[in-house]
Amino acid sequence: MTAAAAHHVVIVGAGFGGLEAARNLAGAPVRITMIDQRNHHLFQPLLYQVATASLPTSEIAWPIRFLLRGHKNVTTLLGTVTGVDRTNRQVLLEGERPIGFDTLILATGARHSYFGHDEWEPYAPGVKTLEDATRIRRRILSAFEQAEWETDPARRAEWLTFVIIGAGPTGVELAGTIAELAHDTLRGDFRNIDTRSARVILVEAGPRILAGFTEDLSAYAGRALERLGVEVRLGQPVSECRADGIVLGGEFLPARTTLWAAGVAASPAAEWLEAPADRAGRLRVEPDLTAPGEPDIFVIGDTALVAGADGRPVPGVAPAAKQQGRYVADLIKTRLQGKPAPAPFAYRNAGNLATIGKRAAIVDFGWIKLRGRLAWWIWGIAHIFFLIGLRNRLAVALNWLWIYVSGHRSARLITQRDSAGSRETR
Repeated sequence: MTAAAAHHVVIVGAGFGGLEAARNLAGAPVRITMIDQRNHHLFQPLLYQVATASLPTSEIAWPIRFLLRGHKNVTTLLGTVTGVDRTNRQVLLEGERPIGFDTLILATGARHSYFGHDEWEPYAPGVKTLEDATRIRRRILSAFEQAEWETDPARRAEWLTFVIIGAGPTGVELAGTIAELAHDTLRGDFRNIDTRSARVILVEAGPRILAGFTEDLSAYAGRALERLGVEVRLGQPVSECRADGIVLGGEFLPARTTLWAAGVAASPAAEWLEAPADRAGRLRVEPDLTAPGEPDIFVIGDTALVAGADGRPVPGVAPAAKQQGRYVADLIKTRLQGKPAPAPFAYRNAGNLATIGKRAAIVDFGWIKLRGRLAWWIWGIAHIFFLIGLRNRLAVALNWLWIYVSGHRSARLITQRDSAGSRETR
């Protein structure tokens, strides 16, 4: 079969799901076109560590072409998808010609959701991309620099107040690491301020942090955060975000650095396909992960609403996306071989993990629950396992070991100027 005549699979998105599908189809009699709007695959679970100066960007991102270079039936294209022409079986791209497909896999991920308040984004950025992470790192480090200049105690306190909205794993991890940065890493680096006076405030509209974990693990995480000096505000929704602070429970809280970790919305894949979606924009897929009425269009990862065995949605985590990518690849190969379709997709829960600073974490494998330092080591090993390449695994492991022993973070670079941290905003 010639390359031109081979079954054409187009994969949109080189995240965990899309990359797993491409790799598992590499030996099949298909030609694959991988499309992504960035040239790198990103390990999102560790983005917050770039944002908090623990890791450099090069340790958690890899060029897509490099990862797929050994798969000769894969063509990688840099482009932004704007829609899907279902009638003509084409993917529409911004500024480029449409690309036809026989089978389409949409693995386009998710973006921030401000629950109808998109105007808050400039004041409360989230962390979903490398650009987000470096921007947040710049804001955090610049806040300490501005506080060093400030002579007015009230304005200095504003610069030394950090608010994180949303107490899921990302929010908890951000809060714990920023507290350690202020109370440990930066201690003694400044002459006009004591960084230990910084306030780190974690805000959650719900009744407890880490709602996806059991109540006992959630309570342990709350106590661990308090030991790090984090103030936890529960049951208080944010009603306004501004450049100089937030409104929380009707009260204005001055803060020059606010970060968003409260919600995500799926990519517009459901809109492209005119398919039903939930409130977060996730497309309601069939049991075989196809879009309703479209047996040749698969939707996986954060873009898809997949029901688990217990009826609850499959979580938007890396193991789930990888399992879905592998399932879709196997299903496509089965179809091409003329064999009966496999059983519907079934998610195998690999457990929930969250870290609180550099020495504590919680782990819930269902059959066993762990907390403290042992859980932190398990969390670290699990994340290193998902990194790509021996060099990156060694580099991250050595970075974490150094931080664990010394408390020092080597990625404390302000690489670009930002209006939130400029002298003109003082």
